[in-house]
Amino acid sequence: MTTAVVPGSFDPFTTGHLDLVRRASALVDRVIVAVSHNPNKNHLLDIETRLRTIRDTLEQEGLTTVTAEALPSGLLVDFAKGRGATHLIKGLRSQIDLAYEEPMARMNQHLEGIDTVFVLTDPSLSHISSTLVREVAGLGRDVSDFVPAPVLGALTATLAKDS
Repeated sequence: MTTAVVPGSFDPFTTGHLDLVRRASALVDRVIVAVSHNPNKNHLLDIETRLRTIRDTLEQEGLTTVTAEALPSGLLVDFAKGRGATHLIKGLRSQIDLAYEEPMARMNQHLEGIDTVFVLTDPSLSHISSTLVREVAGLGRDVSDFVPAPVLGALTATLAKDS
């Protein structure tokens, strides 16, 4: 059984992320969405909310071979190896993403022999990023085209609470 890890902060989990997870699940038997938490970063959604909305989305979408887990502190490659993963899967929207991701992919391969598979983002989704979704939603605009329904509910509730 082949396992891959799709890592990210997913703050929030977008339709672009969902597309990547769907495509990853077609490549391997099992996918783990590894949700990172950086205590030095100001996350809009706490990690429990991000995990819950991702799990709810996976269930709604019928992605039964995909799970979501919190990524503990430490190296991603150690987490992946501990879960029996043979690959990391990451989406690329542009050459800028590749320039950022390539050194990490090479280091992960060097450290543990775990290859990173880069999947080009569907062009119709390439303008979607968690940062832009947070910004647009924070300014009161509708982001329902950019996030799955479970995420939209949590995002709306969080923004209402914070205002």
